[in-house]
Amino acid sequence: MPTSMRSVLPTLFALLLGYALIQVGNTLQGTLLSVRGSLEQFTPTEIGTVAAAFWVGIVLGSLWAGRVIHQVGHTRTFAALAAVASSAALLHLLVISPAVWVAARAVTGFCFAGLFIVVESWLNASVTAQTRGQTLSLYSMTGLVAGIGGQMLLPAGDPQGFRLFCFVAILITLSLVPTALSRATAPAHAVSDTRISLMQLYRQSPFGVVAAVLCGITTSSFFALGPIWAQERGLDTTEIALFMTCGTLGGFVTTWPLGWLSDRMDRRHVIMGTAAMAASILLVLIHAVPLTVPAWLLFIYVAIFGGSVIPTYSIVTAHVNDMVKPGEF
Repeated sequence: MPTSMRSVLPTLFALLLGYALIQVGNTLQGTLLSVRGSLEQFTPTEIGTVAAAFWVGIVLGSLWAGRVIHQVGHTRTFAALAAVASSAALLHLLVISPAVWVAARAVTGFCFAGLFIVVESWLNASVTAQTRGQTLSLYSMTGLVAGIGGQMLLPAGDPQGFRLFCFVAILITLSLVPTALSRATAPAHAVSDTRISLMQLYRQSPFGVVAAVLCGITTSSFFALGPIWAQERGLDTTEIALFMTCGTLGGFVTTWPLGWLSDRMDRRHVIMGTAAMAASILLVLIHAVPLTVPAWLLFIYVAIFGGSVIPTYSIVTAHVNDMVKPGEF
């Protein structure tokens, strides 16, 4: 089994490139749907429900996608789920309806759960506990860089038009190319055919399960409702894109140092420290920053918030994988 970062990265380059393209499309789509939903006069509750549907799909996909990977393999699973996710992106454009968007986002979430499992199980099976935090931090940084690119694509088209939806579909489809053409072979023990038992996982890592739930609530709320909050603060389309980009960029800057730190001390202490920082800056941003503050100051605050909360998931993932057996990655 490879033990150094240098020996692992060349093998997984194609996989990370495909993951990056997926994340560019995913990030653009999330922000686009929030803005477009507001322009279509969807209520905040409807916009929140559309966003929540994605994470319902993530949960369902997390419970079932492992069996699909075990039966047909990592590469075929990646290709099939990416194709479905690409098609679902265009459905939002064809039918402007909260109910249809909820269903499409749930399907998209299911697909992305499988895609994430393909990538994460492959990574976890290729590293040791001594390098897992750094490896997953690199994985997270890849997603964050891609997320920055996705946010910055928002001004490239009119949210009320069709071009941005086409960008999403094209990016997700292109993610198939590097993965399908790669010669890399996934480790045979990366995924078992056993369904995930949340109770068993909780017994193995109670802190990790609770922390993962809270990470999901926090990050999903930020990416779904952050654009709406920025819009209500009077920011235009470009400024909304910059606002969300700064949050992602803050996470990118701190992901590697925090991953490095988590490999050298109790990961739980790192997680609790970042959570405390995120809560503090969020309280300041909501209750202490006046409505007339310049946009650049909002960008600074959200960068600090993103730097505190976004890297936490990769550290939680590393902590949980420290606690489970190889076939359960």
